[in-house]
Amino acid sequence: MPVSRPIFRKLLLIALLPAAFALIVVEFDFARRGVWEAALVAAGAALVIAYALSASLQRRIGRLREFAEGGVDARRIEPEKAAEDELGMLARSLDGMAARLGGLVERTKVDGAQRAAILATMVEGVLAVDSKLRITFSNRSFAEAVGAQHPIGDGTPLPEVVRGPSLNELLSEVLREGEPQERRIGLVLAGEERVFVAQAAPLNSPAGPGAIAVLYDITPLERLERVRRDFVANVSHELRTPLTAIRGYAETLLEGGLEDSENSRHFVEIIKAHAIRLGNITSDLLTLSELESGAASSPPERVSVLAVVDSSLRTVSTAARLAGVRLVRGEMEEADVLGSRTHLEQVLVNLLDNAVKFNRADGEVRVEAHRGPDGNVSIAVSDTGVGIPSELQSRIFERFYRVDKARSREAGGTGLGLSIVKHIVERMNGTVTVESELGRGSKFTVTMPRCA
Repeated sequence: MPVSRPIFRKLLLIALLPAAFALIVVEFDFARRGVWEAALVAAGAALVIAYALSASLQRRIGRLREFAEGGVDARRIEPEKAAEDELGMLARSLDGMAARLGGLVERTKVDGAQRAAILATMVEGVLAVDSKLRITFSNRSFAEAVGAQHPIGDGTPLPEVVRGPSLNELLSEVLREGEPQERRIGLVLAGEERVFVAQAAPLNSPAGPGAIAVLYDITPLERLERVRRDFVANVSHELRTPLTAIRGYAETLLEGGLEDSENSRHFVEIIKAHAIRLGNITSDLLTLSELESGAASSPPERVSVLAVVDSSLRTVSTAARLAGVRLVRGEMEEADVLGSRTHLEQVLVNLLDNAVKFNRADGEVRVEAHRGPDGNVSIAVSDTGVGIPSELQSRIFERFYRVDKARSREAGGTGLGLSIVKHIVERMNGTVTVESELGRGSKFTVTMPRCA
């Protein structure tokens, strides 16, 4: 590589200095002291100048080394202060490279922060592990899915966090085969089994091979699918029973039963009863479908709770008298709620009707209404009936679910009443709860916001 002119001039100066000093010494008549003395003086001067120049070069090289070791965080070199030689050109090159490297680092930081924010806020659980199934990354959704405390420490063995073997086996297979895999897995969290679709793929990083998995929680979809299957099965069963009875008795009449005056009227009454039951099931299904679809209805109105209670008691009074059950209008506080009077009356009629049907002879059904300090109105319907087992109380609001199937059908119930109650109350921004003790009765409480 050719030497630049500035450095060439400095080297030439160092080379000519001894001769120059020798000439000066000779010119001033120092020759009589001998050539050796003149050479020693010239050599000393050259050494001093060479030392000064080498010290300057050493300082400049030291600054370049500090700059290079400091990387993008080092104090920048001002290009206008750099000398016009190889070291100056090197300094300017390093400064430009540092500027470009700094921009690249900043973009990398921004991209990394964006990716971290996206992964942290994802609803799906994200997990990364190394070749030994030690966790290298996990987001909050994954920690919540497996019931672990967030954040999960890097390097934590996956089996210590996920107890079930399904996820461990999936990631082990991905690490072994080196191919993406998808699998449906089940994890038990707080005694409840949750279902996930896990998609896993190999992950190559500077630290070594690993795997990454994304978990999609499909538990709500699984629950909806189970409810749909149960609903279809229950509807088919509920419709098949009266249809079979109607068809059977109709065929009996057509095959000669009409001439049997003693039994023909009884057969027709049975056909009518089952037809009424079919009509009730159809009506309740249409009501439930309307409530679930959120179909437009009349605008909300101010509804008097006392007026609805009195109207509902009158509606079920005949059935209560025939069953030998007393209807008691307990403590009442005047209050208004916002909603539909027809729907609220349907709620109370369903609750009162169930309280009468599943009561004992000479039993009692009590209705009370109270204003709460939190601005809500509570309507309680309690009875002295058969009660509901504690393990079944969480299911009584499901469609077609019956605690006592035989007695419910004998009483003419469709199995949809409490489901309709729940949907109506939720549409009015309220809640419905049940307290029951087997053999001692039940208490249903409807709570709704009170109108100001």
